[in-house]
Amino acid sequence: MELDTGLIYAYASEFLKEDLGRGDVTTQAVVRSGAKARGSFLAKQDLILCGLEFGEAVFAVLDGGIQLESRAHDGEVLKAGAQFARLEASASVLLAGERTALNLIQRMSAIATLTRSFVDRIAGTKAQIIDTRKTTPGLRLIEKYAVTVGGGRNNRSGLDDGVLIKDNHVAMAGGIRRAVELARVNASHLMRIEVEVSTPAGAQEAVKAGADIVMLDNMKVADLNESVRLIRGLSSSTLIEASGRVTVDNVREIAETGVDLISVGAITHSATAVDISMKITPL
Repeated sequence: MELDTGLIYAYASEFLKEDLGRGDVTTQAVVRSGAKARGSFLAKQDLILCGLEFGEAVFAVLDGGIQLESRAHDGEVLKAGAQFARLEASASVLLAGERTALNLIQRMSAIATLTRSFVDRIAGTKAQIIDTRKTTPGLRLIEKYAVTVGGGRNNRSGLDDGVLIKDNHVAMAGGIRRAVELARVNASHLMRIEVEVSTPAGAQEAVKAGADIVMLDNMKVADLNESVRLIRGLSSSTLIEASGRVTVDNVREIAETGVDLISVGAITHSATAVDISMKITPL
């Protein structure tokens, strides 16, 4: 997944408006006009770097001539103590953009780092880690980009991005088969149809109804194994997704059931900000 440069700058501009308001009154009061400084970014823990372009864009919005000197790139493993980027500019620009830039890099790196931990746990299986719509409102695109940097894949981006028939849809439609029939008639022929089920019997019914993807939701490992067996007995092409209560500790066991995809909401909604600092020194 790649993000357009113009979009990155548009995001940076909006985020700065939130923090700057009418101006950085502290810097204006205590820092000499025209003072120059150097800002150095430091990783204070092991992490997967993500969001450096966003950090650079924040400062570039404040000063179009600024350039960030990068010593690492998105997706790179950084060890605690690594200085991974620096830039020189007016002190007022560095002080005004510092927190916004750090917030973005810390958040995006946190998601990339957590995603990588899940990806590493299932290495050697055929399963792939995918994200969900459990994202921060307004930051979905950024957070989904961070997932890909961490080695995961993106699930649908929004409700208009795919057909996912969940339990409430099934209840309203009058059953799995009827829900799939209605989706085939009313949704675009270009869209695959996914059905969420919670039992092996439901998985079997979804495949017989013609689902392209079956989501096995909140199942115990024994039920996942049985569901995969039933689905594969009916279809070799149906994609199988496992979802619900997935942790770093149990994701390997889930992957070994033979599912194709494992959706993990935690990689976006529960990623804890990584520890990164920016040291500003006068020139």
